[in-house]
Amino acid sequence: MSAAQTTTADLPPARRQTSTGPGTGKTSAPRQRRRKGPGATPWLLLAPCLLIIVLVMGYPLFRLVSLSFQSFGKSELWGFKDAEFVGFDNFGKVLGDGVFWSVVLRTIVFAAGAVVLTMVIGMLVALLLQKVSGWVKALISVALVASWGMPIIVATAIFKWIFDADYGVLNYLMSRLPGVDMIGHNWFAGGPQGLAVIMLLVVWGAVPFVVITLSAGLTQVPKELEEAARLDGAGAWGVFRHVTLPILKPIIVMLTTLSVIWDMGVFPQVFVMRNGNPEAEFQLLTTYSYKQAFVVNDYSGGSAIALVTVLLLLAVVAVYMRQMLKIGEVE
Repeated sequence: MSAAQTTTADLPPARRQTSTGPGTGKTSAPRQRRRKGPGATPWLLLAPCLLIIVLVMGYPLFRLVSLSFQSFGKSELWGFKDAEFVGFDNFGKVLGDGVFWSVVLRTIVFAAGAVVLTMVIGMLVALLLQKVSGWVKALISVALVASWGMPIIVATAIFKWIFDADYGVLNYLMSRLPGVDMIGHNWFAGGPQGLAVIMLLVVWGAVPFVVITLSAGLTQVPKELEEAARLDGAGAWGVFRHVTLPILKPIIVMLTTLSVIWDMGVFPQVFVMRNGNPEAEFQLLTTYSYKQAFVVNDYSGGSAIALVTVLLLLAVVAVYMRQMLKIGEVE
């Protein structure tokens, strides 16, 4: 093969040129195809789900808002009187009630304690699962899934038996310790002890989800970064703080937000543990709203309390969205 043939073979194929008009030597680039947008297909696929959400949540939320601005009691419920629009009077009564603010404070303290315990215990168990053997990890995972799948009513009944004053297994085991006499001790004689027991019940049911989610997140932490941190002299806490924790931050923010929403909305644990009639020192926002609506028969007042609770939860969701947007900007 000659040098001329070699040079010709290495040249790329010539592009077809199109002239812009007759008599001009200029050429124009080939037209690019316009990309079509997704169109209405995603909305058509989401339509059944959106319709179900509107039907399941839309009307109850609309009814909740409308009741909170009306005077609605037992007479209005049975049709003896027409509901009257009272504006913000229900909210004025609720926000001006000292009992309501004590319930709000109790709910915030309860939710904060439950969230902190859930996240700390969940993180410790998730880290522990990374260090144990395969069969131990599988056994613990099965136990976590079993406790997570247990109905709340069943779990509450078990905790009632554990902390029972007369036949509780906890009082019996603690009384076996030297110098400890817990026989007949009533854990629900006061609000702080009783709410602590209910908090443990809530944490016990929430930890499995946190552990499973964090365990999945820990598998995404690069081992190379951990080894590099150890080579730089970082200990176990340093590796966790500077390597593991920043990578898990989006997951931790999501789990914390969900835990706050769930723990502020706790109802069946308190309701069943107190035999359907929680005392004043056990009232949380959910049970207090239920009491005002279905025990006192002040449906408009209960709706106002529920709407205030929804607004508090929306504030939590707003903080979560802000944190997630910040994380997205950093990444």
